[in-house]
Amino acid sequence: MRTILIFTLGLLACSGFAHAKKTPENNPPIEIVVYRSPSCGCCGKWLEHLKSNQFNVVDHLVEDVQSVKDRYGVSAELASCHTALVNGYVVEGHVPASDIKKLLASKPPVVGISVPGMPSGTPGMEMGAKKDAYDVVSFDKNKQTQVFSHYGAE
Repeated sequence: MRTILIFTLGLLACSGFAHAKKTPENNPPIEIVVYRSPSCGCCGKWLEHLKSNQFNVVDHLVEDVQSVKDRYGVSAELASCHTALVNGYVVEGHVPASDIKKLLASKPPVVGISVPGMPSGTPGMEMGAKKDAYDVVSFDKNKQTQVFSHYGAE
């Protein structure tokens, strides 16, 4: 009996089961649903950015992206070219994947986060070495905003 127990523990240790750690490689992808116009090229680049950062993208091509923005409380001041939903939050525009992960980890009481407009240098809006300064802003149901992350120009 003792031999069987030692053998079993040895197998567990060899398989890594006894010391398994959560690493980015074994975390499941985060599902994000994206609504975008079929004619927008930069949106596709943003989707590739998400996929390369452990997001499972469910891509919806829609003719009327504005109706999606209206449904989820994205004002004209916060708007960009695409709108996404992830774990109950709205993500508007070219938000870096790291900020989406930060949002999901911190779970603030907001509707979502946005990069208003389409600043150069944001994920999907790469323009060579040109990078505009921009803010990722959070917004609540009353359309109150606050800087969530700031990125300087380069």
